[in-house]
Amino acid sequence: MKKIYSVITSLLITTILSAQAPQKMSYQAVIRSTSNSLIVSSTVGMKISILQGSISGSVIYAETKTSTTNANGLVSLEIGTGAVLTGTFASINWAAGPYFIKTETDPTGGTAYTITGTNELMSVPYALFAANSTPGPAGPVGPIGPVGPTGALAPLGGFTHYLGELFNGGIIYYLYKGSDGFEHGLIVATTETTCAWQSTVTLVNANRTDDGFYNTNLMTDSPAKTYINSLGAGWYLPSIDELFLLSSLRYNADKALRQGGYTVLSNIVSNNSYWSSTEYDLNTASIFVFNNGGVGNANKTLLKLVRAIRAF
Repeated sequence: MKKIYSVITSLLITTILSAQAPQKMSYQAVIRSTSNSLIVSSTVGMKISILQGSISGSVIYAETKTSTTNANGLVSLEIGTGAVLTGTFASINWAAGPYFIKTETDPTGGTAYTITGTNELMSVPYALFAANSTPGPAGPVGPIGPVGPTGALAPLGGFTHYLGELFNGGIIYYLYKGSDGFEHGLIVATTETTCAWQSTVTLVNANRTDDGFYNTNLMTDSPAKTYINSLGAGWYLPSIDELFLLSSLRYNADKALRQGGYTVLSNIVSNNSYWSSTEYDLNTASIFVFNNGGVGNANKTLLKLVRAIRAF
């Protein structure tokens, strides 16, 4: 029986300051089956096209790639380094947009592409954009500035995002460079609700302390998951470790949330315990209390606060 697959994709642009702009862009996708299970440790074939002007615009560059999903169903590759079908990546004039990324995927590793999606490239790769532009005249040399204070911390080098930034539908609260050399982070949603973890008590083995995405996919008969899904693709209920990390680093997130008129995570309310996606046993799941940093477990049918996060 032929299976139809769905895919959640995200485009990550890395800017490197050097004499020669790198002619490539990082691309990641999480691949799932119709049963919402991850396609893990599998070879997938992909065709990636860059369209100019509109969602049905001219293909100015296209390439194919074969890659392997990891244990979380994530495939990582770099646009601009595949087997070229059309055009030259280095010759794209990024100032002549808008541009759209069209992806075609064969989850079996071949070229029988069963997944097609097209999304607008909302952010121009700045280093690539600069490589297409005409340099302006050099300005006069300015005076030498004063020496800075000893021991001052330098800005977070190599990052294009910052903590507290409103991005991808939420607030960035954690940033790091992954083993792939690219920038990643966690985003907390701007809204929350109060509901039960489950309507009825059932063991679903959502027991990872560090992987809320994995846990949320296993949750069943769950008002919390229903709310999370209503926010759109990519959101999930954080694991207990991800909630602890959010609590430890919530300063910038709370500041941005408050400035935006949203409910902050440090509010002291009558029911200030947040559900994690980490299941403890048949009857209970783990909770986190933001006003005192406490970790505990509660019956799955009790009403607790729910705040979603997502990764990039």
